[in-house]
Amino acid sequence: MRFHVMTLFPDMVMQGLRTSILLRAEEKGLVSFEAVNIREYTDNKHGKVDDYTYGGGAGMLMQAQPVYDCWDSIQRRLPGKARVVYLTPQGKVFSQQMARDLAEEEDLILLCGHYEGIDERVLEEIVTDEISIGDYVLTGGELAAMVVIDAVSRMIPGVLGNHDSSDTESHMHGLLEYPQYSRPEEWHGKKVPPILLSGDHAKVDAWRMEQAVERTRIRRPDLYAAFMEANPDYGKPKGRKKRPRPAKDSPETG
Repeated sequence: MRFHVMTLFPDMVMQGLRTSILLRAEEKGLVSFEAVNIREYTDNKHGKVDDYTYGGGAGMLMQAQPVYDCWDSIQRRLPGKARVVYLTPQGKVFSQQMARDLAEEEDLILLCGHYEGIDERVLEEIVTDEISIGDYVLTGGELAAMVVIDAVSRMIPGVLGNHDSSDTESHMHGLLEYPQYSRPEEWHGKKVPPILLSGDHAKVDAWRMEQAVERTRIRRPDLYAAFMEANPDYGKPKGRKKRPRPAKDSPETG
């Protein structure tokens, strides 16, 4: 998968992405990153891409033309029309499901705003998705873009190495992840739950599921409510099924 980031600070983006797991994934050819400097597409000799807003108000606004020309230069190199994600506090809050959805794309363009935002006209023309990483405001979209890229990259087969890693993480199945333990068996007087040492994989899986549900209930009641709505029979005893009574006009056999 190829990520194309439209930004005023390309070095910030590339330094943040080319580390650890993402760097290894790029070296394996599983993903690729490029950060394209929007300033290179302005006619202003000083690289200026912002101006005052019509109607007054504090702050400056990124102009439409440099943003459009930057997008156009990227899109012309791609085999098909790419989705364009604009990182904005006004967007839909990012989720694991959105990461899975975006991971199906071959190319993804991410647009990072700055100042007071970007001229609405170019957003209407090129943007396909508006995403927020939370209900707060950042100084620019670069950090948000890196968050999205990191989460999406983890959904791509081979990036994590162990395919099961992403299957058991928080939010993958609507639940938070269960607690985990490593060596030693006792630390600061706290012992690893005995069931994890039992070697009984079925019991371990059941315990982990119980813990995930309970942790979600306590920490994220909203997720717990959604999970229980989707799984109304979870936790209910699976009693023996009653044998259906034979019809009155037919002999009982058995």
